[in-house]
Amino acid sequence: MVRCTYRLTSAAKVTCYDNTVPRFYIENFGCRATQADGAAIERQFVQQGFAPAQAADADVVVLNTCTVTASADQDARAVIRRIHRQNPDCKIVVTGCYAQRAPEELAALPGVTSVIGNSHKQHVAAVAAGILPAADSGFVPLQSLDRGDRLLIDDIFAHTELLAAPVFEASDHAGRTRPNLKIQDGCNNRCSFCVIPFVRGQSRSLHADDVLREVEALESAGYREIVLSGINLGRWGRDFSPPSRFEDLLQLVLEHTAIEKIRISSVEPMDWTDTLIPLLATSPRIAKHAHLPLQSGSDRILRRMHRRYRPWHYAERVLTIRESIPDAAIGADVMVGFPGEDEAAFEETRSFIEQLPFTYLHVFTYSSRPGTPSATMPDQVPVRIARERNRVLRELAAEKNRAFRGRFVGRTLQAITLSEQSSDSTGALTDNYIKLRIRGLHSANQWRRVEIEKLSDHGLEGQVLC
Repeated sequence: MVRCTYRLTSAAKVTCYDNTVPRFYIENFGCRATQADGAAIERQFVQQGFAPAQAADADVVVLNTCTVTASADQDARAVIRRIHRQNPDCKIVVTGCYAQRAPEELAALPGVTSVIGNSHKQHVAAVAAGILPAADSGFVPLQSLDRGDRLLIDDIFAHTELLAAPVFEASDHAGRTRPNLKIQDGCNNRCSFCVIPFVRGQSRSLHADDVLREVEALESAGYREIVLSGINLGRWGRDFSPPSRFEDLLQLVLEHTAIEKIRISSVEPMDWTDTLIPLLATSPRIAKHAHLPLQSGSDRILRRMHRRYRPWHYAERVLTIRESIPDAAIGADVMVGFPGEDEAAFEETRSFIEQLPFTYLHVFTYSSRPGTPSATMPDQVPVRIARERNRVLRELAAEKNRAFRGRFVGRTLQAITLSEQSSDSTGALTDNYIKLRIRGLHSANQWRRVEIEKLSDHGLEGQVLC
């Protein structure tokens, strides 16, 4: 008899004494929404009587895929082949966005026993346990092949389910700080480069009562900061009748829970409203951190991308945030190499970014996605040119980030300790999203006032005051 103890993403602790129980392993690819889906699938497996294990020892391996770029697809295929070599007897179940987009492509790979689209993700563990969903369970598979229902895929726009379970930062799995809670999924926008609406479906929201229940559970488990996330987070509540707004939910969380810190993940530019920005500015319980996807600073390219704002709209939102919250971290996603982005358009983007008070950027090189309008647009940008533009913007972002960090040397910042420790220091993250090393060893998941002593290569260094 083998005793094993493990901790779930929901912070529940489970102990099993029977090594004959079926074992599972989940590997997540891509964004926070995918990570959150993986946490919900983990709950499913435990409810079905499975215990977690490493991939080499698991009876069932679930690969929860991303398909936002061609390299994301390639990564998933490489992992499938590796796991099949290492553990040829396991069942490999592929789910997620790639599974929704190209199920037969994945089903053809050696070792794959089932492909389950996002449309059926709520049934992954049951299918892995050999329990096929009944026709009255809310769907009828459109693709049921001769291979024993290996493919379970349906029209994603016909589904309204939202999987939700807290997920923790991969880099901080030991200390389990800063759980991420997905409260919205899907997207009603139709950006010309994006496949996500077609693999995740229409925008849908986790009911406010369920959000409060999850936050209260995390608070009771001892967590001090939560991150609220979604595919299009600012659209939370718009699918309700009557509609609600994201800032309404934030007010409810502030009023009905005692969680110490709420961090907001990415919110589209025009959803940073004249109500949301003051709430962020005035509440000490909301982290001073705003992320607004930009994609391009060229009006012409934004129009080709089918983005719903113009550069001057975007700039007005960023400047309002900076004026309202002088010390806030302000970040953006930027895409280079979009079809039609000539040197003049790229220079518009570079100049636009240079003039605005960004503190960090996530820079992406355009990747053509099958079925999207941009895939067939003329004037595709050569990869070598796009990669050079990526380098230019990353260097500009690094300069801005260093200047931002330099403002805080000699000041005191609030930071939450992480589980990352060296022989003489502890990792932490400031309220305004700066990586920090604190002198000495400190337990994780604690808010501390830290005196900032100097810049490090990518963050700050300091000592705890209290």
